[in-house]
Amino acid sequence: MQDNHNEETYSISELAKEFDITTRSIRFYEDQGLLSPERHGQTRVYSKRDRVRLKLILRGKRLGFTLAETGRLFELYDADKSSAKQLSTMLQLIEEKKADLSQQMDDIKVVLMELVTAERRCRDTLKNLEE
Repeated sequence: MQDNHNEETYSISELAKEFDITTRSIRFYEDQGLLSPERHGQTRVYSKRDRVRLKLILRGKRLGFTLAETGRLFELYDADKSSAKQLSTMLQLIEEKKADLSQQMDDIKVVLMELVTAERRCRDTLKNLEE
C-alpha cells in the first residue's frame, strides 16, 4: 500500500500474513497501546513504524518478554530517541531473563534426575515381581 505522502503503509491483513499471526492479535497489540495505526474511516492503516514495532513485539515474545516489558521499552525510546536509557533497560531485562532461564534449567535438571530415579525404582520393582 502507498499513502498520499508516498510512505509505505500496510493493511492489517498484509501484516497478519507477513508475520503469520491473526488480525485479532494485531488488534490486541493495538488495544494494549503497542501499535497506533491511523484510521481512514473503519480501516486501519499501519505505518513502517507500526510494522517495525510489530516485528519487535513478536521477537520480544519469542525471547520471553512480556507485552508490558516491550511497552516499557517503546515508551523509553519514544521519550529518548538517543536510546541510551532504552538500551540500559534492555540489558537489565536481558539479565533478568537469563537468570530466570538459568533457574528453570536447574529446576528441569532436578526434576529429570528425580524422574530417572523413579523410573529405575519402577523397573526394579517390576523386575522383582516378574521373577
